[in-house]
Amino acid sequence: MSKNKLLVPFILVTSLFFLWAFLHNLNPILIPHLRKACQLNDTQSSLVDFPIYLAYCLAAIPAGLFMHKYGYKKGIILGLIMFSFGAVLFTFAASERNFIYFLVALFVQGSGAAFLETVANPYMANLGDPAHSEQRLNFAQSFNGLGAMVAPLVGAQFILSGIEHTPAELDAMKANGTLNAYLQSEADLIKMPYYVIAAVVLLVALLFVFNKIPEIKEPDAELDAPVGAHGHTVGTKFSFNVFRFSHLRWAILGIFFYVGSQVAVGSFFIRFSRFVADIPEKEAGRMFTGAMVGFMAGRFLGTFFMKYIKPAKLLSLYAAINILLLTVAILTKGHIAVYCVMATPFFMSIQFPTIFALGIKDLGEETKMASSFLVMAIIGGAVAPLAMGAISDATHSIQIAYIVPLICFAYILFYGLSGHKIKPVKS
Repeated sequence: MSKNKLLVPFILVTSLFFLWAFLHNLNPILIPHLRKACQLNDTQSSLVDFPIYLAYCLAAIPAGLFMHKYGYKKGIILGLIMFSFGAVLFTFAASERNFIYFLVALFVQGSGAAFLETVANPYMANLGDPAHSEQRLNFAQSFNGLGAMVAPLVGAQFILSGIEHTPAELDAMKANGTLNAYLQSEADLIKMPYYVIAAVVLLVALLFVFNKIPEIKEPDAELDAPVGAHGHTVGTKFSFNVFRFSHLRWAILGIFFYVGSQVAVGSFFIRFSRFVADIPEKEAGRMFTGAMVGFMAGRFLGTFFMKYIKPAKLLSLYAAINILLLTVAILTKGHIAVYCVMATPFFMSIQFPTIFALGIKDLGEETKMASSFLVMAIIGGAVAPLAMGAISDATHSIQIAYIVPLICFAYILFYGLSGHKIKPVKS
């Protein structure tokens, strides 16, 4: 297929990377906001991440099966419809100021996003020359970085009120009967942004309905060649046999730990900034936006660097730098600690698409099932914040809790050095 015919599909599918990044990167704003509006502790507020990543785990296999049977385009449209519906449910949850309703709405949005990621990542990796799949996926994921930058900016502007009452002030408001009105006013700030999100996502769905999106047939090594490039055959069956590939198994764990680290770093950044440097929530929200600018820049620069540095080597280098940055953040106080955490997104930037692309190398038709398992591993984003919240509540230090993403990056370093290597499969 000519490059011109691939341009529109490339642009439309790339827009999906922006949308699900926007969903995920509103959470660092929602966590402190719902903590305030629904009167939660750190462990409870960390549950904001949980339904989205639980949805990824539960919806990824159905998404892969749906995509396998009905194709990429229908999978994308269904995912967008679920995403939009979940945003509408979120406004209902705000009206009721019920934390359980918020979690249900996030689960629906997460299910839609799981369909989009299950489809978009392998689609983009296979939309062109296989030799450049890592670069192509990193380029598309650069727009994921744009969404990661825009989301906290929008959230800090339209969701965070900047009003932070002390416990004593809240007790006084409760005594004079004004507390519920104040808390409801905080919850209501969520409504308009989510109405806009629902409308935009639905519009994107309509664009997919009325544009031709070609189906991509992954090359099957058993048909194209008796033996794969690295000495193993690649089966055609869409089955759990894909686990026989060690580089995929390590990649699944890599995605688990990477997403855990990404979500953990961002989810408590506002709390961390207040704890170590007494930075107000709105200012911390703007600082996190700056960190996401670094994330986006890292995606574009990483795509360029991969022309000269092998993806696995760049992955290892970036993981090692993040380990160093978080070590300093845990051991110091003040703005130095905050700046170290702010720097980590730049070096996180290439990690997800690189792990994903390395994990599906040489899998042929089994790429679709492999993609489902890799997307399921995104549940790491639910586990890591819960661990951080529990550590914070137990130690009364959100700073100590940042040991969780540090451990995650240690695994990614291993994957970049060794786990990604493709080995012959025993028959």
